[in-house]
Amino acid sequence: QGSLAESGGGLVQAGGSLELSCKVSGSMFNFQAVNYYRQAPGKQREFVAYATYGGGTYYADSVKGRFTISRDDAKNLVYLHMNNVKPEDTGVYYCNVRLGQRDYWGQGTQVTVSS
Repeated sequence: QGSLAESGGGLVQAGGSLELSCKVSGSMFNFQAVNYYRQAPGKQREFVAYATYGGGTYYADSVKGRFTISRDDAKNLVYLHMNNVKPEDTGVYYCNVRLGQRDYWGQGTQVTVSS
C-alpha cells in the first residue's frame, strides 16, 4: 500500500511565494513520476507540473517560469515551489501518481492567493 500527503498550503498575497510538499509513502511508488494538480472552485482539476525519478520536469503553460517542481527521493518528498503567485493560482493542490490505469491522490492542500 502507498499514500500521498500534501502540506504547505495557506494564504499568500499576490506576487508572493509558497512551497508545497508531497510526502510519498510506500514502495509501490518507488521510481515513479509524481504530478501536481490543482482544482479551483467550480472548475475541473487541472495538471500543474510533474517530476520524473530521473529529474525530468514538465509544467503547464499557466505556471511555467513561476513554479518549480523538485524531488528529494532520499526523503520521499516532492516539492512545488510557487513564485510570483496570482489570484488565479487559488485552489486545492493535489499530488498524484499514476500506476498503469490507476490514479493515486493525496487529500489536497488549500492555496489561497489574495489580490
